Parts: sequence; structure tokens; C-alpha cells
Amino acid sequence: MALIAVVWTAMLSFGGVAAETVMLYPNIFGDPPASLDRAREFLVAGGPSDYFPPLGAAVVVSGLAATVLTWRDPRLRWWIVGAAAVFIACDFVFSVLFFWPRNEIMFIDPVGTHTPQYLRQVAGEFVAGHWVRLTGGAVTAALTFTALLRWVRDTASVPTPAEPVGAGR
Repeated sequence: MALIAVVWTAMLSFGGVAAETVMLYPNIFGDPPASLDRAREFLVAGGPSDYFPPLGAAVVVSGLAATVLTWRDPRLRWWIVGAAAVFIACDFVFSVLFFWPRNEIMFIDPVGTHTPQYLRQVAGEFVAGHWVRLTGGAVTAALTFTALLRWVRDTASVPTPAEPVGAGR
């Protein structure tokens, strides 16, 4: 069950980041600082910071649980360990060290704290760094899904052909 949970959460996370890339980022980062101001006005009731941290925690927890529960199965072990390591490095650690400080500059600090030139620089860095997170999510999803396919292939029973009607008469 932990394997299914990590596949599900990894796919949700990657899908969310991919959708955010296509739908939100052009609007948020299209013309900083004006687009950042619009994003502050729009993302009031909820935003990526409400969705991704709990989902990311679910990916980490389910990834660690799947690692422990599949450890004795060498066919799955390194796919799950690799997925967990990639996600923790690219989506968690990288987010904490790279994205969180930039999010604070762009969306938490009071408007007018930073110059427009600095906000454009920070927004550009954020968008460039985003490709690390998107790639990490894609690799994590692919590794977990590969593990699931290997598990299904190796544990699925092969049905025996039914005896034709009238056979043996």
C-alpha cells in the first residue's frame, strides 16, 4: 500500500508543478514587479503554498514508508530509494534553500521593500530554479511508477487458459 501511496502522491506533485508551470507562472512572473503585485492580489484565499508543502510531506513520508516496506525486495528497493532521494533533494531541500527565501522577497516582504530591478532578478532566478524542481518531480514520478510496474509484473498471477467446452468427451 505504501508503494501505491508514493506513486499517487508523486504523480499528484509532479502534475501540480507541471500545471503551475503552464498556468500560473506566465501570469506570476510575466512582468515583474507588476505581475508579482497582481499575484499577491489574486492568491489571497489559497495558492501553491497551501497545496505543495502538505503534498510534499506526503511524498516524503510515503516514500520513506515504501523504502522501509520494500527494502527486502531488490527488484524495487533502488527504484524507491532513488525516487525518495531525488524528491527530497530537488523538491524539498532545494525548495527550502532556494525557493523559500525568494518567495519571501517576492510575496511576503511589504510592497516597495525591494527595487523593481531586484524583484526582476529574483523572479528570473526563481523561474530558472523551477526547472530543477520540475525535473526532480518528473524523475521521482517516473521512478515510483517504474517500481509499481515492476511490482505488478512480478506479483500478478498469470491466468491459465480455460479448458475448451466439450473437451475430454
